[in-house]
Order: sequence, then C-alpha cells, then structure tokens
Amino acid sequence: MAAARRPDRDPTRPVYVISVAATLVSAHPRTLRIYEDEGLVCPARTPTNIRLYSEEDIRRILWIRHLTRDRGVNLAGVRTLFELEERLGKRILEYLYDEGTREQADAEAAAARTPGGTTSGRTAAGSGTGSTGTGTVDGSEPT
Repeated sequence: MAAARRPDRDPTRPVYVISVAATLVSAHPRTLRIYEDEGLVCPARTPTNIRLYSEEDIRRILWIRHLTRDRGVNLAGVRTLFELEERLGKRILEYLYDEGTREQADAEAAAARTPGGTTSGRTAAGSGTGSTGTGTVDGSEPT
C-alpha cells in the first residue's frame, strides 16, 4: 500500500526552507530568490520572514529549470507561458515537457544507432569537425 497517499501530506503546505528547496531542485538559493523577484514563484513566509516552499512550489521551480535549461526559454518567456496556461486552463507546460522528453529520447535512440554515437554528423563537442580539424567527421581529408 505504498501508493496510498499520507493524509498529512498536503502539496500546498509550505515546509521547505530555501536551502532545502534549492538542494531538491539542484539550484543555488540565489536562483530561487531571482525566480521570486521575477514573480515566477511566491513562497510562503514565516512571521520572521523566512521563505518556505511547498511541494507545488518545488514542482513549479522544476518546470522553470526545465524550460530555461532544456528548452531555451528566458524568464520573461516562462512568465508568459505560466500566464497563458493560467488563462487558458490548459496544460501547456506538460505538453512542452512531453515533447521535449520525446525529442530527447529520439535523439538518444538515433545516437545509439549511429556509428560513433553522434547525431547529425557532429562530434561530441558539437564543432562539426573531426579531431584533426580537417572539416570532416571521420578525420579524413575533404574531397
């Protein structure tokens, strides 16, 4: 019965201080403060003004990290996506995440099928040239 949810576990309940939240999302605490300054996340505050993050806040931060790191969206774009999602009532971010993970899985599968494990004729460094710098992937002289 591990799948049963504990009744005392409320995803909206703020429980994590900033250092713990930052560790959970693999970010620096300053990054979380920037997200708050940009209006992307709004942690609860204790009477002594300590930030407390809920499970929902953590999930939102993970979305922000995915969009900025994996999808190349800047913070203003993230804010716009959150606003659109809220207005439309649609799960835009889940669609983008599913699309991104599907593309990543396809790229990894293609890399596994390609000799040398690279895709689109590029080296692991992404320079488009072989290790000899001759302009070809396999290091042979260009024809």
